[in-house]
Amino acid sequence: MRYLLNKISSGCLVLFGVIFLIFSLFILFPSAEEISAGQRADEKTKAAMRVEMGLDLPKFQQFIIYLKDLSPLIISKKVNPDYRGISMSLPGEFKLMLKTPYLRKSYQSKKFVYDILKDAFIGSFVLSIFAMGIALFLGILSGVLSALNPGGLLDKSCLALATFGISLPSFFVAVIIAWLFGFVWSEFTGLSMSGSLFQINPETGEDFIAFRHIILPAIALGIRPFSIIMQLTRSNLIDVLQQDYIRTARAKGLSNFQVIWRHALRNALNPVITAASGWFASLLAGAFFVEYVFNWKGLGKVTIDALQQSDLPVVMGAVLLIAFIFILINILVDVLYVLLDPRVKLAA
Repeated sequence: MRYLLNKISSGCLVLFGVIFLIFSLFILFPSAEEISAGQRADEKTKAAMRVEMGLDLPKFQQFIIYLKDLSPLIISKKVNPDYRGISMSLPGEFKLMLKTPYLRKSYQSKKFVYDILKDAFIGSFVLSIFAMGIALFLGILSGVLSALNPGGLLDKSCLALATFGISLPSFFVAVIIAWLFGFVWSEFTGLSMSGSLFQINPETGEDFIAFRHIILPAIALGIRPFSIIMQLTRSNLIDVLQQDYIRTARAKGLSNFQVIWRHALRNALNPVITAASGWFASLLAGAFFVEYVFNWKGLGKVTIDALQQSDLPVVMGAVLLIAFIFILINILVDVLYVLLDPRVKLAA
């Protein structure tokens, strides 16, 4: 419990630093009210927008209000009507409120940033799960097969494929895959160059999940992590298979399958977990170019669209969500280390 609490407290400090950095960049932006009111608006309209957005307040007070917006638990006399959560009255006209973080509203669409990012997060999450599943399954399997026969034809073929996959930029792979399988060979594959997770049925007007749209972007996203996972699995498994306890296990009469899958592979997966967690966090945070190429509605595409429109609240919310994802996954990976490998000392 102490180990877990230390990791959580460290993650909270990092998150606070990210919040301060995001807010500082927002404050330095010179014309937030012009973006919201329009460049052709008169000074009176811009002044009204500054008051509405709280830009007329001192910088420190603006930061305190921003922290209050993001805090999941607040005690205050005056509660923003846009807050969503459960509140209860306290003595002295105070209110205790447990709420979702308030990321404010989009300058362009006037929608809640929370709702915009929630829909985008679902698309990125599903795409990342599929891409990481492909990378883990094929990467570990090919890494094990290569480690069992190092220097063989299968080993050289897998290494060549991994080198090819890690050398190509993701956006280039995405364009090639989209063009070949979504355009040139679309009659045979039945796939398209663009599409989102949810599609509208033209007959009923209802949304349905179109899994066929996820195939191409998942493959494009999974190629690079597959290459890293394959190489790490191969190199670490070769080292583990030379350890004394592996020879002892073989001497006890255990089958090759038991030695590899129950003993060797488990101890060879720590570097793989580190790589997989980092890649999964990156994919989940938003594979910007791949999502943009396939017109996939995810965090990456939403952030790029917001940057093009100078929609600062959406950009701030997206960056904050990405940072939170990285911190959370790093904490989960540290805990997973201890569960997989007892040699990892909690005191560290």
